[in-house]
Amino acid sequence: MVALTLLLVLPFFTFAQDSNFGNWLIYIGNKKLNTKWNIHNEVQYRSYNIIDDLEQLLIRTGVGYNLTENNNNILLGYGYILSQNYSDESDDKISINEHRIFQQFTTKQTVGSLGLSHRYRFEERFIEDDFKMRFRYFLGINVPLTKKESNSYYLSVYNEIFLNTESSVFDRNRVYGGLGYKVNKSLRIEAGYMNQFFETNNRDQFNIITYLNF
Repeated sequence: MVALTLLLVLPFFTFAQDSNFGNWLIYIGNKKLNTKWNIHNEVQYRSYNIIDDLEQLLIRTGVGYNLTENNNNILLGYGYILSQNYSDESDDKISINEHRIFQQFTTKQTVGSLGLSHRYRFEERFIEDDFKMRFRYFLGINVPLTKKESNSYYLSVYNEIFLNTESSVFDRNRVYGGLGYKVNKSLRIEAGYMNQFFETNNRDQFNIITYLNF
């Protein structure tokens, strides 16, 4: 637990030294209704710095159905996103509201001790008076560091690419690596570094994530 504590505390010292790192606090929950149906819920607080300079607030929920138990899930969801973007050449912010409908398919595999997760997501985005559509592909790899089911550490890496349906097709790409601590079969905590790069620039983020299955 000491290693994870250090990983959680380190960015606070970094931010205090006026770093450009952003910080994402993420909660991801999954409520299992029965062997077939589940409810997804998610809250993300994204900040330009440590916590007090909101960049984006994301709230997402959805209803999922297992095609096969634990491995293949389809989900229909809705998301609300409040973005606060700095305007050019000033410290003023512009608030942008987005309502999002999305459909996704998630499939999981085990290769030796590695856990692989593929997620295919299609989004319909209502951004103020504009409408856009976007495809996302996520590949995640989970590497257990011990064989214990509880009180155990693991490594997590993923890559996710975002593609628009219109011109400029490439939207962004996210690369992430982190250290996780599995408290029990229902709760795990993860912290790591993510680089998000766009067509002309990139941005570094420190992520703190809580996963809860109940």
